[in-house]
Amino acid sequence: MKNLVIANWKCNPSSLKEAKNLFNLIKKQSKDIKKTEIIIVPPFIYLPFLKGLDLGAQDCFWEDKGAFTGEISPLMLKNLSCKYVIIGHSERRKYFNENNEIINKKIKAALRNNLIPILCIGEREEEKKKKKTKKIIREQLENGLKDIKKANLIIAYEPIWAIGTGNFCDFEIAKEIKNIIFETLSKIFNKNNLEKIKIIYGGSVNFKNASDYIKKSEFNGLLVGGASLKSQDFVKIIKSIEKLNNIKFK
Repeated sequence: MKNLVIANWKCNPSSLKEAKNLFNLIKKQSKDIKKTEIIIVPPFIYLPFLKGLDLGAQDCFWEDKGAFTGEISPLMLKNLSCKYVIIGHSERRKYFNENNEIINKKIKAALRNNLIPILCIGEREEEKKKKKTKKIIREQLENGLKDIKKANLIIAYEPIWAIGTGNFCDFEIAKEIKNIIFETLSKIFNKNNLEKIKIIYGGSVNFKNASDYIKKSEFNGLLVGGASLKSQDFVKIIKSIEKLNNIKFK
């Protein structure tokens, strides 16, 4: 199983020229990477112009077409040769009021169109303080994956209190959460399907701590935000993961 390094550019950069330059720098500097899968997730409007690395979208709608002003359908993404789609990111939950029911509908739509969903889950600071992390994680998985018994997907654990704060999650705690995610998924999917699911970490990832989330916390990859907008930093992260490929994990 290849480790993943996913770049979530969010609402950046501000021009196509900048997007192309950043993409091409990453592609050039990572040309010798063989055993680590690199996925770039830019804003929708840049997807048709970026070639040479796997692409993902930052969101999708739950219908393939229709009178839904401003929405981007999973069928449209598939026709742009998009392979992945992030669903349920904490910023979508916070700013656009997405709940587990909406996220469930979007995951089903993505799977229907043969896209690989990257389901984001994670607890807020106040939930962490009240020791509700396990409860929140289980609820997000069980409700977000409701009525889905077979799927090729990626689960991204992103503690909300760590995103963009520089306050990354302790490696041992992250490993505990990773195991809770695996245990919950084991109740949802059969063993054969479970082997296809990757569990990755996101939240203040940088080139200094990246490899430890694979080595110490036993994640299958990383979802990188701010550091993915700096080509040299992002490539350092990729190369640090590439060095770990000969290590076997559960």
